[in-house]
Amino acid sequence: MPTPQTILRATDLRFPADHPTAAGHFPGNPVIPGAVLLDAALTAIAGAEGRDLGPCRLRSAKFLRPVRPGDRLRIEWQPTSAGEIAFTGSVEGRPVMSGRVAP
Repeated sequence: MPTPQTILRATDLRFPADHPTAAGHFPGNPVIPGAVLLDAALTAIAGAEGRDLGPCRLRSAKFLRPVRPGDRLRIEWQPTSAGEIAFTGSVEGRPVMSGRVAP
């Protein structure tokens, strides 16, 4: 019997050009802070899955490139065999973040 394949799920988020965190991170070179990216990703995943992920255990998180106000962040995720959720984020096809969370 073939093993079922895991379906990759995805959603897009856009951070407005006037996002409130951009003013302080960093004047003249604004970026969306990693904590905000992580919160937005986990909130989007929880909403799409129809469940609450908090409190949860963040197993790993890496921030690879800055996300700027006005960027469209593509979040993709899938469950792992260990019962976690693995997720990635990209802007214009370039990876910007990755991580795993255990609900």
